[in-house]
Amino acid sequence: MNILIIEDEPRAASQLQNMLKTCNFQYNLLDIIDTVEDAVQWFQKHPSPQLVFMDIQLADGLSFEIFQKTDVEAPIIFTTAFDQYAIQAFKVNSIDYLLKPVQKEELDTALEKFSRSNKSSTLDPIILKQLLHSVQTPNKRAGLLVKEGNGFIQIKIEDLSYAYSEDSITFGVSNGKRYIIDETIDQLYNSLDQQLFYKINRGQIIAKNSIQKIDAYFNHRLKLSVINPRDQEFIVSRPKTSDFKGWMNR
Repeated sequence: MNILIIEDEPRAASQLQNMLKTCNFQYNLLDIIDTVEDAVQWFQKHPSPQLVFMDIQLADGLSFEIFQKTDVEAPIIFTTAFDQYAIQAFKVNSIDYLLKPVQKEELDTALEKFSRSNKSSTLDPIILKQLLHSVQTPNKRAGLLVKEGNGFIQIKIEDLSYAYSEDSITFGVSNGKRYIIDETIDQLYNSLDQQLFYKINRGQIIAKNSIQKIDAYFNHRLKLSVINPRDQEFIVSRPKTSDFKGWMNR
């Protein structure tokens, strides 16, 4: 079986491949793609795979945008870090998804469901619109529970300047102080109002009101000067540069 993986986190893509090897599932991996733009080009140039594993949040936008730009005839199993409330549309429309971190039992169930399914593989435009609305509707999260000493405190989201991942630990900086956040960087980002916060690369989230200056950087990237940078450099990855400029212009 020819499969395609669309995932912007190398570790997640590697873990999925390793897990697939432990399942009773014979496959040939055609490619691993990490951006909407590259995925659109791939589908336009290659025969359709028999199954696609597709992350929702890619390096340059939501994977649902792929369906708006090209025809995708393959069945899709989405992988997502969105919480249970944000993925209700998937359940309602019987679309397969795997919640990150992916568990082998859930992967086995999704593959079994795929093998039994005779349903159309294309996404209905109405369903696509519902999914886009589901994941793009800003959350009104007001507080964030963080570790302090042997306990926890709550900080205000409006005081969060930025967050970053380091050695698989998520840190947040609020009023110049660094805290440990008991969530992955993707889980945190998906819970924030994305009109106010932007994931500039795989490991950093920045608040719009903490950005002081934007400079051109080599390899068509951008370098940000922010409030209370501590020991961090903030580089907008190349696939996100155009979208980031649009976000800043809103």
